[in-house]
Amino acid sequence: MAKPKPAPPPFLESVRHSRQTFRLVWETSRPLCLAIVSLAVLAGVLPAGIAWVGRLIVDGVEKAIVMPAAQQGVLQWVALELVLVLALHVSQRAYRTCSSLLGQLVAERVNERILERALALDLADYENPKVYDELTRARREASYRPLGHVEHLIGLGENAIAMLGLGAVLAVLSWWALLGLALAAVPAFVAELRFDADAFKLFSWKSEESRRQNYYELVITNAQHAKETKLFGLGSFFLEKYRAIFWKLWKEDRDLAVRRGLWGLALGEIGTLAFYAIYAAVALRAARHEISLGEMTMVLVAFRQGERALQQLLRHVSEVMEDRLYLATLLAFLNRRGDHANGHAAETVGPTPGDGLRFEDVTFGYPGADKPVLDGITLHLPPRHKLALVGENGAGKTTLIKLMTRLYRPSSGRVLLDGLDLADWDEDALRKRIGVIFQDFVQYQLTVGENVGVGDSDAIEDTARLDEAVDKGGAREVIDALPKGYATQLGKWFDDGRELSLGQWQKIALARAFMRTSADILVLDEPTASMDAEAEAKVFSRFRQLTTDRTAVLISHRFSTVRMADRIAVLHDGKIVELGSHEELVAANGRYARLFTLQAQGYR
Repeated sequence: MAKPKPAPPPFLESVRHSRQTFRLVWETSRPLCLAIVSLAVLAGVLPAGIAWVGRLIVDGVEKAIVMPAAQQGVLQWVALELVLVLALHVSQRAYRTCSSLLGQLVAERVNERILERALALDLADYENPKVYDELTRARREASYRPLGHVEHLIGLGENAIAMLGLGAVLAVLSWWALLGLALAAVPAFVAELRFDADAFKLFSWKSEESRRQNYYELVITNAQHAKETKLFGLGSFFLEKYRAIFWKLWKEDRDLAVRRGLWGLALGEIGTLAFYAIYAAVALRAARHEISLGEMTMVLVAFRQGERALQQLLRHVSEVMEDRLYLATLLAFLNRRGDHANGHAAETVGPTPGDGLRFEDVTFGYPGADKPVLDGITLHLPPRHKLALVGENGAGKTTLIKLMTRLYRPSSGRVLLDGLDLADWDEDALRKRIGVIFQDFVQYQLTVGENVGVGDSDAIEDTARLDEAVDKGGAREVIDALPKGYATQLGKWFDDGRELSLGQWQKIALARAFMRTSADILVLDEPTASMDAEAEAKVFSRFRQLTTDRTAVLISHRFSTVRMADRIAVLHDGKIVELGSHEELVAANGRYARLFTLQAQGYR
């Protein structure tokens, strides 16, 4: 067995992440990126010039005391320092402005990339807590981390340039001041690296707890949960859980912040002691006339600015190393590839047109589950045939549909359409052939027309298609009763929104399924579960007519509706235990016949 490749050294890993991140920021806006780099270079060069001119001013003052004619020169040096200081202020202000503008663009670009990656995830990924944690962490970092990392790199360069200039100024008069400057900042730098690693461990540990806290917040504030939250008095229950997680996370953050602050204070004061030690030494040299007052001033200014620049430089190094930990998560998600590649067959027919749908010994189980949800399913559904799936809750009916629509991938076996494995179909080509309404359909906070039109987003503005789908779904009366027809806003999230009953929503969802006119396979998962008896009767009286030229798969617990199917598959414990027409299954006097009889007795 091959040994796993060793992890790259942190520095090399940081370089790799920095290269990817800088490319992302550069591609977002090259002009703004060039602007902040140029401004950072300018801000790095100016401090050394200001320190040098400061020396010339003090020396000029000394000279002017004994030679009044030198006063004009002092004013010229002051004017030059003013120009340099103003240039520094302008460059810093312009840097912040450009950085703010670039930050918004980068955050938008990264968020779009995250959403694109999220769209490429399989349904099973959304049901995987680890993948969900990756998505949560990536979204949390998206708004500021990439540009922040580039700014840390630019700041590192800016302060390195400043250090070179200030170091050159110091080295002219005092090499030991330069050495003291370097030694003063190292302890705090080492402490920062140590606490950065602790902060990342805490960040990673908090992902699931943060998601749980967000869930409690959603339950309290979302209209979908409001009825039960009110009726069962659950508000304080969920609020207490929300509070408990907050205080748990806050205590961890507090302990880390206190440790970091105390160590930072203690080690940071080393720099202050070093400054005053050098201050005393330089002052003594000036008192002994070994250096001029201007040279003393220059050394002190250069040392103070150099100390600040070195601290900033080491801080940026620390932040770049810290970013490595966070960017690894963000970039891993942005570079994420699905476990299953999209198929290559972009045609809308397979190699055996007219063969229909086939399940060949299909088994499906969730990772880590004790037993599969579906086990050894073999089934053939020819074109234009109607299949009903029945069985108790948890028997695997909806899972079978998710496999049929490639929302799930089989753990073993194959699902074929027209002789081609669903795994080999291009996703868009496959979805064009299938129209679906699930029992837990989405109630979009959109207009009526958009709620129906999303069934085929390419035709969302096609009024004729909307009319046809609405008539087939039995939603005409619902829409005609609304004040703005198709333009009526549904839901209560936005102004002038109208709420529908669950049965009315289901008619909208059923119309949505009929929008996809290219679909020759129609899948209906409990399509009338929330409708009244009259509405249900109308839908199923037209069921065969509406699906004359289509393959139809129907899930229903109402045996009065499934009997119109060509064949009925009875699922139990993940297996098809009976298969046949209504008459054949009743005559067989098996599981279906018993369930049909029990349900029929309820209507006597």
